[in-house]
Amino acid sequence: MHLDANSPYRLTLSLMEPRRRAYIDDRNRSDMLPGPMLRSLHAVAHYRQPYLTDLPMKSFSELELAEPLARALADLGHTTPTPIQAQAIPPAMDGKDVMGIAQTGTGKTAGFALPTLHHIFTDDREPPKRGARVLILAPTRELASQIGESVRDYGRHMPNLSVSIVYGGVPIARQMKRLSGGNDVLVATPGRLIDLLDRKAIRLDEVEVLILDEADQMLDMGFIHALKKIVNVIPKDRQTLFFSATLAPKIKQLSKQFLDDPVHVSVTPANRTADKVTQIMYKLSRGSKQERLAVELLQPGVGRSLVFCRTKHGADRVVKKLAQVGIPAVAIHGNKNQNQRTRALEAFKSGSVNTLVATDVAARGIDIPDITHVFNFELPNVAEQYVHRIGRTARANAEGIAISFVATEKDTDELNYLRDIEKLLKEKIPEGKNPTNMAEEVTKLRARKALPAPEKPKPDPRKGRGKSKKKGRNSRDAKPTDGRGNRAQTEGRSNPSRAMPSDRGPSGDKPAKDMPSREGRSRKAPSRDGGKPKMSGTASSQERGRKTEGRSADGKRPAPKHVGSGESRKPAPNKFGGRGGAKGKGGPRGGSGGRGKPSGNRG
Repeated sequence: MHLDANSPYRLTLSLMEPRRRAYIDDRNRSDMLPGPMLRSLHAVAHYRQPYLTDLPMKSFSELELAEPLARALADLGHTTPTPIQAQAIPPAMDGKDVMGIAQTGTGKTAGFALPTLHHIFTDDREPPKRGARVLILAPTRELASQIGESVRDYGRHMPNLSVSIVYGGVPIARQMKRLSGGNDVLVATPGRLIDLLDRKAIRLDEVEVLILDEADQMLDMGFIHALKKIVNVIPKDRQTLFFSATLAPKIKQLSKQFLDDPVHVSVTPANRTADKVTQIMYKLSRGSKQERLAVELLQPGVGRSLVFCRTKHGADRVVKKLAQVGIPAVAIHGNKNQNQRTRALEAFKSGSVNTLVATDVAARGIDIPDITHVFNFELPNVAEQYVHRIGRTARANAEGIAISFVATEKDTDELNYLRDIEKLLKEKIPEGKNPTNMAEEVTKLRARKALPAPEKPKPDPRKGRGKSKKKGRNSRDAKPTDGRGNRAQTEGRSNPSRAMPSDRGPSGDKPAKDMPSREGRSRKAPSRDGGKPKMSGTASSQERGRKTEGRSADGKRPAPKHVGSGESRKPAPNKFGGRGGAKGKGGPRGGSGGRGKPSGNRG
């Protein structure tokens, strides 16, 4: 195609150029190119974006990546870039902000990891102390770990490349120590990164590239506040890359706050499911879902399967019910600690367990190959989540099956959720027919032997300072109880005279006669030798460690003069002129007690 030299547009198109890019230079005008020209160029991208990304790319060598990255790609067996990689890597290498929309399993991680590592290699410098040059945010721990491993794989031949991964659920002190020396790439979840910022264990004032994977989830209302706080401490002069499988319109509006004139790249229309996923749904009652799921999992051809539930307790309940019919399964969700989640994923990846039950957030971005089936045990209440769920299968040009169970009861609202999903996809999900021999399958299912109950993990030994409130209950030298779980209170805190006997007598039925009431224990309590009751504050000087000056040889205070003698202590005169004695007793002149009414004789 040739353009007039006097045209306000200059088109430079070089198919022999290594990156195979087409530039549109708008000299004087900002209106759209003529329609025939756009059609002839097959320009499906938006005007004003300098990259027409429909040009084919056959090899990673055309991207002119740094030599260590090219060697790592050859080691991993990656020769041809995926469509999202072919579109996103060139503008990212030129320092442009990028918003990429692509289905899960299309290689978005390499789409932002390769240009970022190329930037680190070509602009070699020391990472800032307690900081990072590149910050990658991910919504879940599993996705953060997965991204960190991929970055290390692509940068395996880069000398002195430092990559750290921080997320919650593990001790923060070890992470703080690892961050002190600085890192080239930091992969983090927003919550733990906020904790590190509050502790001043990290500084982000020298971040050069900010990357958000699963951008729609990161910018959702649950993450937007944490993200704003993080972005406020990052330099404004930075490169920002957004990648996600879906991008709702309201989320797109929020993303404008963090992107500067981004290049929009999209392999497929937003909210489009993978073409190689076979979708089917069954309408059934809520109570029959569990048995139907078990029957489907036992069908031939069902291999590694992922089951989605809306709630954490629902996921645990599904695992328990499957174990009752002899089907092993593991669950991951937010209530599981990091060790439990790691063990569950390792068991699922290794093949020792073929069924993984998960919630939407916990399963975000999980890249596990060879998942043949995805079961929506409960439909998501957010339609966009459906695209993420079924994207766990049919990854890397494989095929998969997505089966959804839709409860017909009106109080579940799943029929409304189904309507929203079909509206988002702009297509109907085919409805399957329930098998005619379902009763026989359920009978066989109930005859299966249940799995043995799993052993409860031993609690981790207590670390750190201080004593636990439950320590005495589980310790070897625990105090004996009265048979009802109540400890017999036979000792005071540090004073034997403050003993607290039980309310019951020796028989345990009625209170002992000579025992003081509970109200009187603070003042008087029986001594151990059965003598007269002691006042609660009459401990010996040896026990209290007080000075013994002015005391007798046996350590006791000398008795006052008025005690045990005829001489009585003279009461002080009161305001009425009389002298008050003890409370409730008259004085020598007929005066009332210290707090009594004055007598008629005022002296």
